[in-house]
Amino acid sequence: MARDVTYTSYLDLDRILAAQHPASAAHDEMLFIIVHQASELWLKLCLHELSAARACIISDTLRPAFKMLSRVARAQSQLISSWDVLSTMTPHDYSLLRPHLGTSSGFQSAQYRLMEFLLGGRNPEMVTLHETAPDVAAQLHAEMGTPSLYDEAVRLLARRGFAIPDSVLSRAVGQPWAASAAVEAAWAEVYRHPNTYWDLYELAEKLVDLEYHFQRWRFGHLKTVERIIGFKRGTGGTAGVAYLEGVLKQVFFPELVSVRTAI
Repeated sequence: MARDVTYTSYLDLDRILAAQHPASAAHDEMLFIIVHQASELWLKLCLHELSAARACIISDTLRPAFKMLSRVARAQSQLISSWDVLSTMTPHDYSLLRPHLGTSSGFQSAQYRLMEFLLGGRNPEMVTLHETAPDVAAQLHAEMGTPSLYDEAVRLLARRGFAIPDSVLSRAVGQPWAASAAVEAAWAEVYRHPNTYWDLYELAEKLVDLEYHFQRWRFGHLKTVERIIGFKRGTGGTAGVAYLEGVLKQVFFPELVSVRTAI
């Protein structure tokens, strides 16, 4: 019965608070574990909200989607703030626990990859990193075969009467998005006449907000890694800072960036 529910039982705190298992005697390993575990919980919330927002865009019920997308942006702020906490770790602190991490790396986060895929940042090669976990690989393959949040936003533009080419609407959704002059022109019309297309204008700004926060998260990651390990290779085999610098150039919604020059 509900009266038997306690704060601890409802939140399953016994399991959550017992989920930290340091592999070394390093004091800072607890910080390292908790920051990453908390980040995975925020990512879980982001995926929950983004999936629901996509469904709302498909059904053209945008008002609930705006609340969901705003919530994701606030959750992203929490993810960004986590770098401030982790950056209290010095190079010496990290050197004490790094040998115990093996090849584990945030690069292997399935939820992070799912969020990238859901937003439209799709790279089929990234699925291969998870082939040893069939359930995870199946999730990623399923998302790769589903139109992204941005795909559905552009399809909504077409349903609202904007001239979106068939080549855009029928593209292979598992491939990275290719910028389209026609899509940019549609968003430019929305931005030039916000009072006529207010809900689409607000949708565009919510998407820009997601992009903005995602890039801030990536930049925070880059600067934290640079501060703690310099230019060493990452534990997951990536080039570390050099890899993160490359990722910073990736854009989910290119026309919503370029339209700012066009209008």
